[in-house]
Amino acid sequence: MISLARKSFLANLCTALLAQVLPPTEKEEKAKRLPDGTLQSEAILKDEQKKMLADAARLIQFSQEVEVELKKNDHNILSIGMLKKLEEIEKLARRMRGRHNR
Repeated sequence: MISLARKSFLANLCTALLAQVLPPTEKEEKAKRLPDGTLQSEAILKDEQKKMLADAARLIQFSQEVEVELKKNDHNILSIGMLKKLEEIEKLARRMRGRHNR
């Protein structure tokens, strides 16, 4: 015999699993749309894509500037400006990776 507590647990588990499998209701779907009719998730993805492209452009710009400065100088010494650009490159790369992992 299955105890009452176990039956209750199994019923709750089945309900939770069905809630994850079943498609969203009309009310839930309307809540996810913006006033202009687009899906909120699509708008977020488009915005994230724009930010990724802007960060990628800045990343390319900084890396090209560092390359030019390295070719210009024959020394093994890095200027403070170049160190700041290298730090900015690291920040951009981390931000892009973090955005991608969401």
